[in-house]
Amino acid sequence: MTGHAPGWLTARPIAHRGLHDAQKPENTMFALRAAMARGFAVEADVRLSRDGDVFVFHDDELDRLTCETGFFRDLDTAQAQALRLRGGERIPALAEFLRDGAACPLILELKSDFDGDVSLAHAVAAALAGHRGPVALKSFDPALIAVLRAQNPPWPLGIVAQADYEDEDFENLSAAEKDRLARFVHARETRPDFLSWRCSDLPNPTCELARACAKMPVMSWTVRSAEQATEVLLHANQIVFEGFLP
Repeated sequence: MTGHAPGWLTARPIAHRGLHDAQKPENTMFALRAAMARGFAVEADVRLSRDGDVFVFHDDELDRLTCETGFFRDLDTAQAQALRLRGGERIPALAEFLRDGAACPLILELKSDFDGDVSLAHAVAAALAGHRGPVALKSFDPALIAVLRAQNPPWPLGIVAQADYEDEDFENLSAAEKDRLARFVHARETRPDFLSWRCSDLPNPTCELARACAKMPVMSWTVRSAEQATEVLLHANQIVFEGFLP
């Protein structure tokens, strides 16, 4: 663990997938601009199209956010650009998000199928070449962060984590893989600059150790009320929020 995180990571609360509501869907340019207008940092999720372009989209499957079915990874760039979210908004390419959000602190979560494919890490690094705005990268998947760490990147790197991995999002992982994530044994390869921890799991020994011994900031997700924020900030340095204005 390195603990070399910039001050902007904890300076302003982080809007979860942008500042979104029924009129401003998550991970859109609308949600980005709404968060920027209020001075918040923004967390956004990134995925690869079938032909290797990076888009801002959370889900593996299409049905929650669009009127289509299937998997995002099966879309080529033209199909992703043509697809509309429910309500008619476009799925932004990362390049567009970076351009319009150049003045906004961005925390990009690299989504993963935990299949050993690290193409997204390389594609995001390439997309960030020349970008001068404040950006941090994080992922649940240690393999993606380890690949980036090996390149000695200019951006802070973080691990998204929780106390256990028994929910359906991780049902394809083996018991050994879940145990490895829960015990944080990848730290030698990932050497995170910050942690992003599920708020229902705080306080947590790993977070306490990181904050006390490595001076490493912990951001916590997803905080959904001012009262919850007050409790979370007893054990974390930053919140990733949704559904209220902190």
